[in-house]
Amino acid sequence: MEGGIIVTESLTKVYRKGLRAVDGVSFTVFAGEVFGLLGPNGAGKSTTMAMLTTILRPSSGRAWVCGYEVTVSSLMVRQQIGYVSQDIAVDDSLTGWDNLVLQGHLYHLAGRELAKRVAAVLEMVDLVDRAHDLVETYSGGMRKRLDLAAGLLHRPRVLFLDEPTLGLDIQTRHRIWEYIQRLCREEGITVFLTTHYMEEADRLCDRVAIMDHGRICALDRPAALKETIMGDVITLGLAGEPADRKGELVALVERLPLVSKVSVVRDGLSLLVENGEKAIPAIMTILNSRGATVESLSLKRPTLEDVFLHYTGRELREEGGGEAFHRTARALRRARR
Repeated sequence: MEGGIIVTESLTKVYRKGLRAVDGVSFTVFAGEVFGLLGPNGAGKSTTMAMLTTILRPSSGRAWVCGYEVTVSSLMVRQQIGYVSQDIAVDDSLTGWDNLVLQGHLYHLAGRELAKRVAAVLEMVDLVDRAHDLVETYSGGMRKRLDLAAGLLHRPRVLFLDEPTLGLDIQTRHRIWEYIQRLCREEGITVFLTTHYMEEADRLCDRVAIMDHGRICALDRPAALKETIMGDVITLGLAGEPADRKGELVALVERLPLVSKVSVVRDGLSLLVENGEKAIPAIMTILNSRGATVESLSLKRPTLEDVFLHYTGRELREEGGGEAFHRTARALRRARR
């Protein structure tokens, strides 16, 4: 575990009926970085975070946070971390200020020190003007910002954010990103976040681990992950083509010399090619010869979405694994009662 503020070794969680939500995950997070777990619902992201925050006990493997093993020194781990879940946990019947005072009492803070910290985190998330208003009058974005402030009140060394901008509008999402970046820059906090938003991972994370079916498929800096895919990405929208027909077209297109890989996506095909401008005429010729109607065509450099598709063979926006996701959510709610 040397050298990392978070370290996992073969971390595994098996639920009833043998479902392996997390399957032998090993990684290291370094102090001061923003580390992201990127994957669809059901990939094992929330379960991994729940084990690292001592909410769930691993089935096997080991993990350390701030030098403390999560199954041996859970109380010490909890004293070092902040945690903001997918569900907004603030009390609507209290003011923003009173929510934070209540949170402070849970960490045995009181008096002037507590008031000073409450004022500081409210300023950090731009809620000073609404501090004494009932939370029931807050917008969804304001409640999420208050939730984030609660996770920071005790000055944690590591802040865990589980889908921090889930369900928020794009403007609010960008503001949350700004707060997270400010935390790392000004406070030196290590941030561990889960997300299935590609732009969020690309903008915020120093390193990203792509997770699918409970395993880590790839781990590196976002730019480095994109560089592993050489060439261009062509996306073809195929009007009204059934799944078996798409499979037939894949078999034809992937034989072309400039085509490295072809994947079926929801609206058509995604192709990784050596040279997009040269490949497009040949691709269109073969599709037209088979009577396929190309509704749209785009040519671009690889993105994290393409990296995910490359390593997992499916689109991130596919929901798969909903049962595992909801099982984790139920476990988290039970643990908080």
